[in-house]
Amino acid sequence: MTGTRARRTVVSIAVSAALACVTACTAFGGSTDSADATPPSASAPPRPATPSSGAPALTGPSADSLRAVERATGRAGSARVESATVMGDELSLEATGALGWRDGLTGTLTITYTGGTTAETMRRLGTEAMEARYLSDAYYARMGDEFADRVGGRHWIKYVYADLEDLGGGAGAGFADQMRNTTPHQAVKLLLGSDTVRKVGQETTRGRRTTHWTGKVGGATAQTVDIWVDDRDLLVKKVERGRTETGELTQTAYYSDYGVAVSAKRPPAADTADFKELLAAQGR
Repeated sequence: MTGTRARRTVVSIAVSAALACVTACTAFGGSTDSADATPPSASAPPRPATPSSGAPALTGPSADSLRAVERATGRAGSARVESATVMGDELSLEATGALGWRDGLTGTLTITYTGGTTAETMRRLGTEAMEARYLSDAYYARMGDEFADRVGGRHWIKYVYADLEDLGGGAGAGFADQMRNTTPHQAVKLLLGSDTVRKVGQETTRGRRTTHWTGKVGGATAQTVDIWVDDRDLLVKKVERGRTETGELTQTAYYSDYGVAVSAKRPPAADTADFKELLAAQGR
């Protein structure tokens, strides 16, 4: 393999890992722009759906109920998370761990590739699962030994949030901000900005009595958000559905043990490669 091809492969792996780390936390709406700086076999993340600006579209008792959910879930500060995400033919994965959101996103997830073209690429390069650690200024993804062999023995990739805005020639705009602000109650904020929200009814979710809400958000992207809320106004389950250029995107997440202690340590600097430096090295 030539030096140029080797560098492009390393960057492709790094971008694929970035996509997996953010996809494990949140589903997106919208489409991607062309990304000349994005290497082959790795797509820039889809642009996130965001709450509508201005006053919430939803009013009345439903809005009051959902605002109570937003407050309770926000105050809880942390939870154990299990999620499964499918992004068309490109990527499917499962994630488990604990996340906190009192001061940005923190915590640790184990992310397992379960299918898709990105997963096949990562598996060929020796990575079927990875650990992701989320800190206030950056997140870290632990790769396999084969990746480490290509970058001087370093297993971890560091992604500084500010650097991700430049991913794919601007296709990452808003990506880092969405990553930092990913919390269960963001789904509630999306619903509060929709005028199509309705209460589906009472259901049993993982043995708990819950209220099911649904609504379409994100304007032209027609993203659908469903949440299931318990009698303490805490999210038990969330499902987001939308479209990307690679097909349908669906994420199902379950939340439990609200208030759980969360920790994420920075990996050793000697075992860490910086994503921005890997991206810059592609052009050498």
